[in-house]
Amino acid sequence: VQRFRFKWGDRIFAVGMSVGVVAITRDSGTTASLLSAADSACYLAKDHGRNQIHVYESRDTDLARHRGEMQWMAHIQRALEEKRLRLSWQEIRRTDGATEGERHVELLLRMLDDDGSEILPMAFIPAAERFAIMPALDSWVIEETLRVCMRYLQSAPTQRCLFAINLSGASLKDPAFRRMLLEHLQGTPDLGPHLCFEITETAAIGNLGVVNEFIGAMRAYGCRFALDDFGSGLSSFGYLRNLNVDYLKIDGAFVRDIATNPIDRYMVEAIHRIGHQMGLKTVGEYVESDAALAVLRQIGVDYVQGNAVHRPAPLEKLCGGL
Repeated sequence: VQRFRFKWGDRIFAVGMSVGVVAITRDSGTTASLLSAADSACYLAKDHGRNQIHVYESRDTDLARHRGEMQWMAHIQRALEEKRLRLSWQEIRRTDGATEGERHVELLLRMLDDDGSEILPMAFIPAAERFAIMPALDSWVIEETLRVCMRYLQSAPTQRCLFAINLSGASLKDPAFRRMLLEHLQGTPDLGPHLCFEITETAAIGNLGVVNEFIGAMRAYGCRFALDDFGSGLSSFGYLRNLNVDYLKIDGAFVRDIATNPIDRYMVEAIHRIGHQMGLKTVGEYVESDAALAVLRQIGVDYVQGNAVHRPAPLEKLCGGL
């Protein structure tokens, strides 16, 4: 198969093949279950680099993960159709204790299970990313955020609030998503200055040109930007100077144990100093203890976010009637 060349017009294409194999035994079950097993094995053959053969085994951990993600995919699609997505909010507070001025909150996606219980994003986001559902989820978040933002401004016109929204790398690259967002901002330009888009360092590094183009387009409407999970990449500081962002959110992996791990403290101090030299505001994420909060204040980090500061809460508690 690899030696075959497919010609179309004046172009020649190489051809590859991935194979999923499943044994048919007396315990195989139905034809549908056999085909499902073969399909999962074929998917893993592609996932492992293509042009490979993967043999199905019932105890295969990779297959179990893939099937679990397939189930999540169906679960997410049902949640979208049945309107079982919700937003919570978590405050991002200044470390100097000042309460006047602009309020800063991050909106957090939640999914409701069939029984009404809340599912945190770490359970379903990996599957959404793998199966390209993130633009649909991000689109829902954008539309809901704009609605919330407008209601908030109507109910509290004197209290400025910056709403932070997480965007995936897949959405940043999706032309349809970007058109949708631009259309919303063109229709409600007054909301732009109240929006802050959070982009993970990994997504930014992987799509530097696209991200810079996106930032430029959104800044025309007054939107701000935060680089999330900073410090998780291998070349963080080298890429930072090429990104026009306002906030630097320090990866929680360095913040959790900052009160007891001197290396984590040195890392946070270095990120904070360089961020300030570049004119950026720094945010310590995942602040889970008063001790960590005290260290971040000593360092001079501008903002903190985490359960020790404010636990995520339903939107109704941000502004009644939302």
